[in-house]
Formats: sequence, structure tokens, C-alpha cells
Amino acid sequence: MSRWTEKFIWAAIVQGLLATILTSYFVLGQAAGFLVPAFSRVIAAGGAGTWFVVGYFGYLTVGVLGVALTALFYYYIENVLGRVYEGFANILAWIHLIFMNIGVIGATWLMIWGGYVGGAAMLPPEVGGWGWDAFQVHENILGSLPLPITIFLVILFVGVLAGGLGFVLMWRRK
Repeated sequence: MSRWTEKFIWAAIVQGLLATILTSYFVLGQAAGFLVPAFSRVIAAGGAGTWFVVGYFGYLTVGVLGVALTALFYYYIENVLGRVYEGFANILAWIHLIFMNIGVIGATWLMIWGGYVGGAAMLPPEVGGWGWDAFQVHENILGSLPLPITIFLVILFVGVLAGGLGFVLMWRRK
């Protein structure tokens, strides 16, 4: 296996492990009763809980599947076309690997956290919530998240852009 294919496969394995740990925490936390309120209540209530759903599925899609799929691009360039990443293209591949993984975790996990905490705060106290309304949740929890989420999305975008530029450079290389 080529070196960049292997790096992205390992990154996808790590992202998959993190997704498994994250999912296990929410599912076991609900089943065992140590996660109050249960994440299913947060999701079912909608509102701020929507951030949880979008972040979670965004992480699975980009963080796990997207990183694994990216390995196929590197495989094609390195193994099928027989080209070796070196010089500037190698730097772009490193930026791709690091920035893509940091960006996706930062953006989506902040959304997951904000969605859970915000959605939980909107639930009634009888089920473990705080009884807050949407304004209180947005003012006290979600309102501070768009800027850091945007920063992480820019980091993710820079990583993907660097990887794409590296693909083009390697594709055109003779």
C-alpha cells in the first residue's frame, strides 16, 4: 500500500473508532441512565437538538466516510498512476490530512455538544432539562458557537482544498 493511502486509511480507522466511542457514550448513557436527559429526548424535541443531529451525521459523513473515500483518491494516484508524492505535493497532502481531520472534528463535535446541551436545556426539569426557552438557549449556549464552528469549517476547507490541489498537481505530473 502506498504511504498516503495508508495514512488516510489509518485516519479513517481512528475517525471510525471515535465515532464508535461517541455513539456508545450516547446509547449506553441513555440505556444505563447516566446521561440525563436522554439524547433521544433531545433529538425528539427538535429545536436546539437539531444541531446534535446535523453535527453527528456531518461527522459520520465527512469525518469517517469522507476520510476513507479520500484514501481511494490517493490510492489511484499512487498505485494506479504510479506517481510518488514529493516536494510541494507532499506538503499539500500533509495539510490535507491534518486540516481535514482537525476541521471536521472541531466543527461537528461543537455542533453535537451544543445541540445536546442546548436541547437538554429546553426540556422540562421533570426529565432532566432546565426548562429554558429558545431565546435563553441561543443566548447562553448556542450563540457563542457559530464563530468557532466557522473557524473549524475554514480549517476543514483549507485541508480539502490543499488535497484537491495536490491531486491536480499529481494528475498532471508526467
